[in-house]
Amino acid sequence: MAARISMPRLDGVDHSRLEGFRGELYDSLTARADALFELVDALSQPIPVDGVAHLSLAGSSQRGHGSAYAALADGEIDEDMIRDVLAGYRPTDWGAVFAIDTTCWPRPDAHCSPGRGYYHQAHAKAHHVAGQPITAGWSLSLLAAVSPDSSRWTAPLDIRLRAVGDDVNTIAADQIRALLPRLRDTAGNHDRQALFVLDGGYNPAHLTLELTDVPAQIAVRIRDDRVFFTRAQPRAGKPGRPQRHGRRFHCAHPASWPTPDDTHTSDTNTYGHIDIRAWHHLHPERPGFRDPNGRPAIIECTVIRIAVDHLPAGRRDNPHPLWLWWAGPTHTTPDLARVAHAYLHRFDIEHTFRFAKHTLGLTTPTIRTPEQAQRWSWLILAAYTQLRLARTLITDHRLPWQAPQPAHKITPGRVRTSFGHLLPKLRTPTRPPKLTAPGPGRPPGRKSAPAPRHPVQKAPRSTTQKTRKHVKT
Repeated sequence: MAARISMPRLDGVDHSRLEGFRGELYDSLTARADALFELVDALSQPIPVDGVAHLSLAGSSQRGHGSAYAALADGEIDEDMIRDVLAGYRPTDWGAVFAIDTTCWPRPDAHCSPGRGYYHQAHAKAHHVAGQPITAGWSLSLLAAVSPDSSRWTAPLDIRLRAVGDDVNTIAADQIRALLPRLRDTAGNHDRQALFVLDGGYNPAHLTLELTDVPAQIAVRIRDDRVFFTRAQPRAGKPGRPQRHGRRFHCAHPASWPTPDDTHTSDTNTYGHIDIRAWHHLHPERPGFRDPNGRPAIIECTVIRIAVDHLPAGRRDNPHPLWLWWAGPTHTTPDLARVAHAYLHRFDIEHTFRFAKHTLGLTTPTIRTPEQAQRWSWLILAAYTQLRLARTLITDHRLPWQAPQPAHKITPGRVRTSFGHLLPKLRTPTRPPKLTAPGPGRPPGRKSAPAPRHPVQKAPRSTTQKTRKHVKT
């Protein structure tokens, strides 16, 4: 039983922005739109998502579980349009800081599902290879806007099901290029200061090459034992071939560090004293790419070192420094404070993954094909966005033993608990279901053939370190 004191009525609340999103979302559903839209509303309500059929039990659902399965199997979503919708309703006051990360949809026993590959994932049926858990399934790449403050909310803008063999860096670069034309500030101008932060599983040299002509900045975490070189100094009047490398820069050896080109210090309540140093115009010793002459390519970047006194909640007294690879448009330098805080807030995307999987059921349904999995992923993003837009329109409908949460700190789970009380006040674009009679079923004597089996695919061996791409010096 919910606490009655937690449900004061909000009179005069403007629902126009949320209703505008619902209308544009409906327009992006091009086939079986009514059933797909009802799935989004069902995902937004506090019912257990144990499978697709369970969503038909939501109070707002007018169609049965058969329509839900048919919508995932035969429905269609205009992906370009839904990307426009999600980008148009992102929080513009957050700035243009985005995080990209991947997650695995474990499907180890789905022998009839094509397109499965081997990925790192802690799963009950995972096999340990070289000490790492490996499971069969699908891989999803998520791009989301992150808040400038620590928050459990993000604004997912794009999600893609990665085929086996697709390079994760190429997928991330494609997502960045697709998002940039959709970014506009409050004045309607394109935002040219977009910053994308990524974790250590990405190849920063590959991303830098892919985004050479793109007006975007990237900040990628790198290992603390990477080796770089400064620019080579000209050898005026000296015989021999011109040098390609300058002074050696080893992240693990402070004696090899020259004077930083830029520094920034600040004091915070969460991390204590933050010390940031940056060295411009460095290039890695092993970039993984070669120039037309077969030599290791010169790929310049800015190396940033972030050191803090302590981590939140006392998790470590002496935390290790954080190293980042930064790259951006030509003749630009990083805003060290912005880059550091953006990467620290990158971890908010982990809250989104956890909520999408454990509450919204991102990886729960036993969906057969990758196309259905991609369609389901878009519905999850649409439901999450609907909850984010509704968080200022609802009150904290809490259980009696739960502490109240202020409006600016209300979590996605609490909004989902209260969304069912807001839904009757919103206009719905769906049409009433048509009354139909049950079909005749399978003809007598006809037997269904077994579904084809699909083995798990292995990604081809990467050739990045050899001749994957030639670049100019």
